[in-house]
Amino acid sequence: MTLRETLRNRTTLFWALVAVALGLLLFAGVSWQVGNRLVAPMRVPAGPCPPDLAGEPILLGSSSGSIVSGWYVPGDRDKGTVILLHSIRRSRLQMVDRARFLHRKGYSILLIDLQSHGESSGECITAGHLERFDVRAAVDFAHMRKPEQPVAVIGISLGGAATVLASPLKIDAAVLESVYPTIDEAIGNRIRQRLGPLSPIAKEILLLQMKLRLGISPAALRPVDHIGALSCPVLVMAGSEDRLTPKEETRRLFQAAGERKKLIFFEGAGHVDLYQFDPNRYTELLLDFLEEHLQQQ
Repeated sequence: MTLRETLRNRTTLFWALVAVALGLLLFAGVSWQVGNRLVAPMRVPAGPCPPDLAGEPILLGSSSGSIVSGWYVPGDRDKGTVILLHSIRRSRLQMVDRARFLHRKGYSILLIDLQSHGESSGECITAGHLERFDVRAAVDFAHMRKPEQPVAVIGISLGGAATVLASPLKIDAAVLESVYPTIDEAIGNRIRQRLGPLSPIAKEILLLQMKLRLGISPAALRPVDHIGALSCPVLVMAGSEDRLTPKEETRRLFQAAGERKKLIFFEGAGHVDLYQFDPNRYTELLLDFLEEHLQQQ
């Protein structure tokens, strides 16, 4: 090989390495911006409580450091309280339809905005790490307003994960909808839908960001390790076609729960609001579960 060829090959290698380095920097920059959007607060004004619910506005102090905003809707004196917890980047407004049919059955209802959502304060969304303290504040409030009456929690996605991470809780029933078993899988599944073969690299960058931005280790966000601490009956529900929390992951979460548990898949549903997907079946399943486990208290 001549000197000229050697120099040309070295120059080609140099620029190839530069291109790779620039590509990695660009990829990291894009991932950082994605991380920004994932943890950024989701502010949504709730407006007044719907007139048919006649609820009162409440503010709760949470150990997360946030001020939790919500509505409390009193029900029959001999019925318990159901706490409704929305999914990520939503608010209590997502739960109003559930509140309506539960209130018609006489339950008191507590709807809250988890920290950094809706009208609650908070600097960032933490996938359940800080939101779990908001759940504890809501449970404490429910017991304060109706002492000695049973309490149930219904949590969708983030709301369900925060409930599990908050355990043990003084509650009598828990309904967990579309809840991830580990944050590693939750992020991996979501990234895979967009980036395909590049998803493992992007996932690791996002998990690293969680530590750098929030000081949270992915090991702290594993509902599958905490669900056994829920000593109450647990109803786990998910869509059979959910690609963000696949059936095998839902089954693993369910298997880790205690002895009093039930698993329901909504056939054909993806990662969607299960009440909106099939309101009749959802309502029947939920009311049967609550009647069985709250009214025997």
